[in-house]
Amino acid sequence: MNTKWMFIGGFLLAFGYSNAQLKTITLEESVLQQNRKFGADRLTGFQWIPGTSDYVYTTQSWTKLMKASATQSEAKEWISLAEINKALGTQLTNWFGLQWIDRTHLLITDAGKYYSFDVNTRTGVLYMTRPDASENATFNATKTLLAYTIANNLYLKNGEKETAITQETNQGIVSGQSISRNEFGIKEGIFWSPNASYLAFYQKDETQVADYPLLDITKTPGQLVPIKYPMAGQVSEKVRVGIYNLANGTTVFIRPRSGASDDYLTNLSWTPDGKYVVIAELNRGQNNMNLNVYEAATGNFVRTLLNETHERWVEPEHEVYFPSKKSNNFIWFSEKDGFQNLYYYDWNGKLIKQLTQNKFPAREIIGTNAEGTEIYFKATGENGTNMLVYSVNLKGKQTLVSREDGVHNAVVSPDGHFIFDEYSNHTTPSKSVILDQKGNAAVVLVSKNKYEGYALGTAEIKTIKAADGVTDLYTRLIKPSTFDPAKKYPVMVYVYGGPHAQMITNSYLDGANLWMYWMAEQGYLVFTVDNRGSDNRGFAFESIIHRNLGKHEIDDQLKGIEYLKSLPYVDGNRLAVHGWSFGGFMTTSLLLRQPDVFKVGVAGGPVIDWKWYEVMYGERYMDTPEENAQGFETACVANYAKDLKGKLLLIHGTADDVVVEQHNLALAKKLIEAGKPFDYFPYPMHKHNVTGKERVHLMTKVLQYILDNNR
Repeated sequence: MNTKWMFIGGFLLAFGYSNAQLKTITLEESVLQQNRKFGADRLTGFQWIPGTSDYVYTTQSWTKLMKASATQSEAKEWISLAEINKALGTQLTNWFGLQWIDRTHLLITDAGKYYSFDVNTRTGVLYMTRPDASENATFNATKTLLAYTIANNLYLKNGEKETAITQETNQGIVSGQSISRNEFGIKEGIFWSPNASYLAFYQKDETQVADYPLLDITKTPGQLVPIKYPMAGQVSEKVRVGIYNLANGTTVFIRPRSGASDDYLTNLSWTPDGKYVVIAELNRGQNNMNLNVYEAATGNFVRTLLNETHERWVEPEHEVYFPSKKSNNFIWFSEKDGFQNLYYYDWNGKLIKQLTQNKFPAREIIGTNAEGTEIYFKATGENGTNMLVYSVNLKGKQTLVSREDGVHNAVVSPDGHFIFDEYSNHTTPSKSVILDQKGNAAVVLVSKNKYEGYALGTAEIKTIKAADGVTDLYTRLIKPSTFDPAKKYPVMVYVYGGPHAQMITNSYLDGANLWMYWMAEQGYLVFTVDNRGSDNRGFAFESIIHRNLGKHEIDDQLKGIEYLKSLPYVDGNRLAVHGWSFGGFMTTSLLLRQPDVFKVGVAGGPVIDWKWYEVMYGERYMDTPEENAQGFETACVANYAKDLKGKLLLIHGTADDVVVEQHNLALAKKLIEAGKPFDYFPYPMHKHNVTGKERVHLMTKVLQYILDNNR
């Protein structure tokens, strides 16, 4: 038997396999099984038990709940789904949605029914129910009250008593749901005060927002389904915040103080004493933000804590964070010094201390110690492909908590004495450890390599200079397992290139999709560069795109092409490009604005004309079409239709409510008018992403098109 040397994520391993014995990953497996069959072993569903240093997680089959302790990591089977189902009369098949009422009672959810399960007596009772049509269910902290929405209205459940908080007959006035199309860090629309005396909620008035028609082909005849879609420069939703008083059943409303009803109210948070809400008010131009305090009982404005402005944009993404439950002093995320750092303020808005002064962005606060004097947060570190865990105290002393480079996901224990840290990196599929306050690490689980015995290529992570000649850009080049430097290889460039996204990370497989490794096994190199405008490199790096989407991104992608062509094993005449959404915009822009570079391109769900994209995202980066007519004209991909030379496949979900199909159809019309041959493939009734088993069909379509036309 010949020894086979194989690269896994750049790590050289030796196996006693002949070439014939190495298994091949199919395209279907690469699309559907990356996080299943090939998914690393992890402590799935990890949760600390409230008020303890014990924790639980589920088995890979999701049938058993395991229990262990930070001081005794040997896990034992604790509760099985069979026990739960027998005690409650349910037929659960997994632990999805598991919550805690307190340290001895689990909250079990089953299709609108909530059960309390006593972990000591192994008995349970029906706890609460909610209507089948309800959505956005949100419990208060003690799990005694439940708020939810039905259609456009908000309801409260106390035991079996239901109260309608809003009773809007106008379907365009929507309460209790996320607003602003989930921009500005908004993920929900219901906010309980700490002691549940009040319930705050977002409300949006979409009455004057234009209806956009989507076609439902499952009906006879087909039906138009209108959605509210505010396009750049058009009428937007009007937002306000409601505060419902549970004691007297009244609601007060907070409106933008500027008087402009289409300003944004974001990042809502309650003070620890439950007397005030803090809201970031951002003007529609997104360059002036006031952090305001309001009295919960009356809705009256109290004061502005701080103000931030910038000629490009200000983007609040995090609510105020209160490190101590005994104080209204708070921490605020700000990019005002060029990188997202943490600032500590008193309740009057006076800066006490800039806690971090890093030249890399802080991304998320994950918890504190019991006293609220030590804050744990995630940040990239100097290497922008990492996501590490740090701590900083209120005097500004910062400590790196993570022991290894990589992408870390961490959960702080209730008492702040321990951190569960699960991470992967270039050579580690997954590793789970428990960290104590002294930095000692107890290893709980190290995943085996699920790709052992399979033919899988290697990814190389390097840096090149951006088009400015100064800035470093990260690149990823995936080579086949049979790579021969004496050969010439075609290249598929995978591109996204837009803000709020980072394609290259120091995680296992280096942030790539498994289908990219499949493509490499077809005799390809697969290349990606995170150009200026992408995430996790600071404000200047990202905001260079302002008012001119496509320009600097294209310039940097071309630097990537220049680098590729410098490699002796790259066939510079056989270059393909593929991307989705902003990546679709980049794909079509590259193919049409640089028609001599790529032989073939596949663009999925592309933005073609930014005036047809949503207000909140589009106006941040481009301003309005009236304010930036030249920028919109230059960025409009359809204007370059006459220049198409390569083979082009356009793909779109016909029910896409994020990038509406009008974009792709408009480009198709211009290409037809210009007499340019191209291909178009719709995915009927799919939204912005093609999911499920049909994603195999999608990726087969994309990759086969490249294989057939990049010869």
